[in-house]
Amino acid sequence: MLRKARTPLALKLLHPSSWKEYELIDSGDFEKLERFGKYILIRPEPQAIWSRSLSEADWQRQAHARFVREQSDKFRYTDDVKGGWKKNSDMPESWFINYHHPAFDLKLRLALTGFGHVGIFPEQGANWNFIHETISSWKLSSPRVLNIFAYTGAASVVAREAGADVVHCDASRPGLNWAKQNMELNGLKDIRWVYEDAFKFVRRELKRGNKYNGLIMDPPPYGRGPEGEKWSLQEQLEELVRMAHGLLDERNYFFIMSMYAVGLSAIVGLNVAKSYFDVSHAEYGEFFLKSSNGKDLPMGTFLRIRSQDSAAIK
Repeated sequence: MLRKARTPLALKLLHPSSWKEYELIDSGDFEKLERFGKYILIRPEPQAIWSRSLSEADWQRQAHARFVREQSDKFRYTDDVKGGWKKNSDMPESWFINYHHPAFDLKLRLALTGFGHVGIFPEQGANWNFIHETISSWKLSSPRVLNIFAYTGAASVVAREAGADVVHCDASRPGLNWAKQNMELNGLKDIRWVYEDAFKFVRRELKRGNKYNGLIMDPPPYGRGPEGEKWSLQEQLEELVRMAHGLLDERNYFFIMSMYAVGLSAIVGLNVAKSYFDVSHAEYGEFFLKSSNGKDLPMGTFLRIRSQDSAAIK
């Protein structure tokens, strides 16, 4: 059933405000200069089409490692291109970073991957705060949270730390192992790990009649499951959101969806959700990372919905 918002929703710009050990130093010319703890990296960034504020010499002087992609199309990146890291001798393969919120502390393992990723998306800190605050506000003995396309598990760890029973589903064995390490780094246990295609798992959970209080998803534009299952965001998102709605408890729930497909507006996610959710308490918009030079960097879109009972507790 189509449900309309009671009042017009305003598109928001959202950035993580709790980071001490992450910093966007500069961006431009299709790259970004970032500090993760004590290490500074240069990585490709297709949306940084402007000129950088600092010189190339300044970038090279500061950076411990740089990821270079060998491709002609600078505007659209995929994970199957050739490339690699050029590192200084003092740059380790992996290291740790801390995230501090007044209600919780989070320790995460980072590493230089063959895709140019490092194990976190810093802008997701804003969602970690939302997850912990929402779960902590509930007077439920064991709220259940499902995290699909769950990557290295920061959101799963935060939900578990807040007291939820967490199911973490991802189609990558290395990602699951990494997420388990992050759980153990934070002195936690008993997250349920599911190695499966996320779309298939959600469909099976719906048939089983299982219910959750929280559902987190960060679907990629394209992907493949463990058995070669094909995923296409634009073809399958509508059905996935429909099934997600069917998995959620009617009284106490939250739903978080992030999208990093270049060219898809935040309005896309909101419009899909309107077919199934009461969006009167929704937040939607664009993630961005603040930079001291004033050139803030857009980092995908978000949609966050809380049930009316949950939205009243802030």
